[in-house]
Amino acid sequence: MILKQFSIAEKKRYLATELYKVPKYPMSKNKIILLFPDGVGIRNYLYSDVFRTSNEELILFHNFDDETETEIKELTKVSSAIKIPKYNEGVKEKFIRELICISRLQYNSSLTDNKTILSNWKSNHKGSFKNIFYKAITISASLFKKYENILKLETAYQKAIRKNSFYTEVKKVLEEVKPDKLFCSHQRGLQCATIFAAAQDLGIETTTVIYSWDNLPKARMALRADNYLVWSEYMKAEMKMYYPEIHQSKIFVAGTPQFECYANPENIIPKKEFYDRYNLDLNKKIICYSGDDVLTSPDDPQYLEDIAVEIIKEGLDAEYQILLRRCPVDLSGRFDSVIQKYNNLIKEAPPVWLFKKSTDWSMVYPSKEDIPLLVSTAYYSDLVINIGSTMAFDFAMFGKSCVFINYDQKNKNVENWSVDTIYQFQHFRSMPAKEAVLWLNSSDEITQKIVQKSNMDDMAQWKSVVIADHKNASSNIKAILKIQ
Repeated sequence: MILKQFSIAEKKRYLATELYKVPKYPMSKNKIILLFPDGVGIRNYLYSDVFRTSNEELILFHNFDDETETEIKELTKVSSAIKIPKYNEGVKEKFIRELICISRLQYNSSLTDNKTILSNWKSNHKGSFKNIFYKAITISASLFKKYENILKLETAYQKAIRKNSFYTEVKKVLEEVKPDKLFCSHQRGLQCATIFAAAQDLGIETTTVIYSWDNLPKARMALRADNYLVWSEYMKAEMKMYYPEIHQSKIFVAGTPQFECYANPENIIPKKEFYDRYNLDLNKKIICYSGDDVLTSPDDPQYLEDIAVEIIKEGLDAEYQILLRRCPVDLSGRFDSVIQKYNNLIKEAPPVWLFKKSTDWSMVYPSKEDIPLLVSTAYYSDLVINIGSTMAFDFAMFGKSCVFINYDQKNKNVENWSVDTIYQFQHFRSMPAKEAVLWLNSSDEITQKIVQKSNMDDMAQWKSVVIADHKNASSNIKAILKIQ
């Protein structure tokens, strides 16, 4: 049904199903603290049906500014909000935490025979103190190659965070609020380890989500929880491999609600409205170029220009147009000159994210309006081009092909950066077949690849490996949390 244009009658029939009816549960007495280390969690867990249709008392525990807090309460079912106390990480805590990270990265790299895992460790730091600090950590890591020694570090870290005054302050907040459960949308937030430690010491049930499909090999899971929610059986197996000390009974396959929005036809903006809004030509097909952040893909503007040049050279600009969706937190303006140069061909649909007064990218969050924009972009586009992005799965929801750029620019913005490194990252080993996407091996292949279709059977298989039961993620999570 989702592969074609919806009529008004179809939309009405769809909305009449049980999926979008608010269930009439008896009032629950659960009081749940929601800890969101970043704004993406708001889209995935407050805009979806995880908590939107629940009867629980929801309390936001956050670092957002006052204006953002007010808007979140207006947009969601959050009834109250509490600011997280100021956290100052002690030198000992930081040393142990970073030592755990590099030790785990080295262990994970050896475990998987994948050296790219080590690229998650930053070796260049500004300032002489930082250089000495991280040099000492690197040297110390040679003493912690055995996994049993890494576990000793984990124990030492749990003791260290409980000696920080932040632990006492958080514990006091939790004692006053008396929540039944603590839910966190991200496993790697710096403050989260201490918050979870305080909650567990008070007997509060704790649950965290493994945020994304590439997170587990990166050795940045500082917190310890009662329950861990993963996307798929593949990720559960990864948990067992990278964190064997965590009992399998604590790990739950839930799917991820970030893809549920594609099943709701109300998220598709009417075609003429969408095309008019972004100055698109109704008679031309759309190629979506989805950008990554500056660090992940520093040469994105050059790749976008390559596509534009080849399309014009082959006279395909009469048939195709390019729609740029940049990375939501990329405000660098690096695409501006390319868009201006090819303004008849390249149009832009900027992500609708709310930055407010925050200077920390992790504290910005998507507006509700960004959901129909993203869904409609995937729905109306013929294909998407990017460098190894999760957007491949977003577009696959409508049976659309994804093209992965697989060549380096001659004049690189970052000398040591290469797509060869990107596609050797551990999470790409989840691909059952390379044909799940199309591979753009040079700029000369652009016009060939945009008319080609990837193998959607292979993509469907890859989706089942990575995101599994994405259609029922909200109901799965509610069942695991035992909330109504």
